[in-house]
Amino acid sequence: MSSTSSAAAWVRPSPRWLLPHAGNGLARPLLEQELGLEPLVAAVLAARGYAEPEAARHFLSPQLGSLHDPLLMRDMGRAATRLMNAIQAQESILLYGDYDVDGTSSIVVLKKAIEILGGRADFHIPHRLKDGYGMRSEVIEQASADGVRLIVSVDTGIRANQVVERANTFGVDVIVTDHHLPEADLPPALAVLNPNRPDCEYPNKNLCGAGVTFKLVQALLAQSGMAETRRGALLESFLKPVAIATVADIVPLTDENRVIVRRGLSGLRQVRNTGLRALLKVAGFDEGDSPSAQQVAFRLAPRINAAGRMATARDVIELLLTEDGDRAKQLAEQLDALNRERQQAESDIVEAILRQCEERPFHPDSAGLVFAGEGWHLGVLGIVASRLVERFCRPVFVVSEAATEDEEGRPFFSGSGRSIPAFHLLEALEAMPELFAKFGGHRQAAGLTLRARDVEQFQQRFDEFARAKLSADDLRAQHIADAEASFAELSDRCVRQLMSLGPFGFGNPAPVFYCARAVVAGPAKVLKDGRHFSVPLKHNGRVLFCKAWNFGERAALFEPGAKIDLLFQIEEDPMSRKRGYGWWCLSLKDVRLSKGE
Repeated sequence: MSSTSSAAAWVRPSPRWLLPHAGNGLARPLLEQELGLEPLVAAVLAARGYAEPEAARHFLSPQLGSLHDPLLMRDMGRAATRLMNAIQAQESILLYGDYDVDGTSSIVVLKKAIEILGGRADFHIPHRLKDGYGMRSEVIEQASADGVRLIVSVDTGIRANQVVERANTFGVDVIVTDHHLPEADLPPALAVLNPNRPDCEYPNKNLCGAGVTFKLVQALLAQSGMAETRRGALLESFLKPVAIATVADIVPLTDENRVIVRRGLSGLRQVRNTGLRALLKVAGFDEGDSPSAQQVAFRLAPRINAAGRMATARDVIELLLTEDGDRAKQLAEQLDALNRERQQAESDIVEAILRQCEERPFHPDSAGLVFAGEGWHLGVLGIVASRLVERFCRPVFVVSEAATEDEEGRPFFSGSGRSIPAFHLLEALEAMPELFAKFGGHRQAAGLTLRARDVEQFQQRFDEFARAKLSADDLRAQHIADAEASFAELSDRCVRQLMSLGPFGFGNPAPVFYCARAVVAGPAKVLKDGRHFSVPLKHNGRVLFCKAWNFGERAALFEPGAKIDLLFQIEEDPMSRKRGYGWWCLSLKDVRLSKGE
């Protein structure tokens, strides 16, 4: 079945357009004058709250010195001191991580920092399918038997109260570093580093797990007595994997996260790490390229995540730690192959769910969707949920049979959920905790395990909870335009300044521009499979070609001579640049016939 098949009774409503208003008019000339900005760039900055020149200047030029003091995070001093003591005493340290980009990047950064300071650390990452998410007591017990006296969790552990209690009985200290939302009671660890704990006043609540780990490394290096120049160079090198994790974990690219991602991604132009160089190569990047956040999200992060989804994430750790070029090439190619396998599994499940929607249509008023199936690969259910959120504009959970069984001998169902901006997934799960063997997550993403007999009840109650929380407008996609633009304004200088507003991603999306009454200046050129095309548009006397990705079903709107209103973004066009043409192009976000047409 084609992925364009209908979900039967449900019809996707057209997105709302939120067009720019005339506010911030006084701020724009000031930004133009003091910062030398093009009017369109000043308009975007003012619309996003950077109307004051000093605030705009900091936004445009994020510096390492803008990072917050790590000691502002609750328990940071205690954690850094205990870890430094363990390093100096040559204690065996175990790093307990998660199997995604965030967890593996955290382990690599912290392990390297410990070894640079003269310590030694081993690591443990659970197997997604065999072990599931989170810390396990048997791993702690084995670590204690092996002589470990300090365990540092990274990107996990905030809800592992019983496991930490078990570690305490063995005399093993635990430092929890995590960013997921805690329960009412924190784990009884030596230190709990989490900006989202209620008693923590750390300014940036949106760090990913690798970001929290990076703050621990920052505090650790400050305690080490290392020369400031050496310390700064190390922090810059650690920003590369932390930037990749920050993008992959879909946290807002604002405040500290903007500094991390901007500087970390720019550092990818020159990569010394053998494994990371091999990974960039298989992902299609040439030496000297600096991937955008979008390219990291769609080309780099999926290859890293593929190991944890389809096999074992230990391969990622080995890749990023090895100095053997041949081994790095082999591991990178394995990740690339696993990613292709992941893509196929994802596509198969989406197709199966769309068939379910045709055979058993969900009610048009449904606000929260839960899809269940048998034999679906558990490692890709989160990605599938994301695809369905994009399609249906509703919070979605996707669950399938797990390997473990309940007391009745029936398999548990496990899965993942993704959400729309207006809906808090973890809050929904916390409203019905009796349904789950375990669950966790945050506002936009969550995971759970439940008994087979409770799946139908979960479907009903999740929908009821979502209906009570969400309005009709919440269930309708919206496009927010930053400014109205004329094609005549889009000089190379203007576009370069617009690109400097990146990295773009969650919390700092690429600017969207509104253009009224453009004219289709000629026939469209089909790019691929009839789903994508390039179309010449004329506005204010200037013709620009615009890429229309996935607009195949709406091709009738682009008859030559038609007058259209459009929302568009500007994106780099590396293929065009390599052929000696322009380095940027327009990309359609949405389109409608101009009034009167």
